[in-house]
Amino acid sequence: MQEYKIMITTTFGVESVVKHELRKLNYEIDRVENGKIEITGSAEDLARCNLRLRAAERVYLKLGEFTARDFDALYENTRSLPWADIIPYRGEFPVRGKSTRSELHSVPACQSIIKKAVVDSLQQKHGQGRLPEDGSLYPIFFSILDDRVTVALDSSGTGLHKRGYRQKGGEAPLQETTAAAMVLLSRWNRDRILLDPFCGSGTILIEAALLARKRAPGLERSFTGENWFFLPPGTWQKAREKAREASWSDAEVRLIAGYDRDGRVLKSARENASRAGVDDIIHFQEQPFREFTTSRKYGYLITNPPYGERLKSQDVRELYQEMGEKFRELDSWSYYILTADREFEKHFGRRASKRRKLYNGGIECQFYQYYGPWPPTGEDGRNE
Repeated sequence: MQEYKIMITTTFGVESVVKHELRKLNYEIDRVENGKIEITGSAEDLARCNLRLRAAERVYLKLGEFTARDFDALYENTRSLPWADIIPYRGEFPVRGKSTRSELHSVPACQSIIKKAVVDSLQQKHGQGRLPEDGSLYPIFFSILDDRVTVALDSSGTGLHKRGYRQKGGEAPLQETTAAAMVLLSRWNRDRILLDPFCGSGTILIEAALLARKRAPGLERSFTGENWFFLPPGTWQKAREKAREASWSDAEVRLIAGYDRDGRVLKSARENASRAGVDDIIHFQEQPFREFTTSRKYGYLITNPPYGERLKSQDVRELYQEMGEKFRELDSWSYYILTADREFEKHFGRRASKRRKLYNGGIECQFYQYYGPWPPTGEDGRNE
């Protein structure tokens, strides 16, 4: 069985979350850098990572790594990679990438050099002139950091946050991968109550429900790597079948519920949950935050309340003050709040137990974590 270098990328601050996911899937970690984790695995592992990772952004097949401080070195090292074994004659291979703190700082120029190197390599192998590029897609990705070049193939295609279940979002939709990271960081499990008083299109709750049922987040979408000729036949089908077998379709969940003042957004949330196959374990209710209350104990609140352009500054301050007042009454609860407002703690009226920088769609946010007590032994969390 052929082994590959598999490179998983993440948004900043989520590396440890994805590393934990990989270890739970029984992978050994070869290397961890900012926004990037590498493992060694088979073609099926490449598919498995795409299907099952919840907080990762993309999964790449790493082809090579080398130092290049000028265009000649970039061209020669790129051309020496085994392109004809990877890209067929009619394959389409767009090039994209990034460069940081390197002599080769012009991304468009690097794209052109890498494209030319691949074209020259394939033309020499196939003995043909102009390549048609009208076949399956083999997206090439390069990253240059401190003159060190990494070249890879993007097996995901669209980012992994595109699960396929969300066709409509709210005004400022939370990315699915960020929502999954929030749930994983909170250490919530299906035996505890989970509420989101600003649920919008339901992303946090849907990701939690998928986790509760161990349902692979990528089951309902396609991936670019599914059409790669050099991977063994049946690779992706086998990985999908195993992912389905691993899910718990009848898993019991205490309570997952979301509230929002906008009935139209809640309609989208219900449709999203239905497409994700978890609508039977999520309760959605139209309700403004001022009416939010609960008599239950030992639950979790995980939410992404409005901030920035979604509300005026005065309205944001008043909302966060109201959140602080309401949440203080829930002295047995844990709550986890994502916002880009740097003065959240001031308005909320309490410093977080822990805070962590996360990014949502390129926006820098803080994930404020407030830890509540664990239920006493034998306590089921209900306040009957």
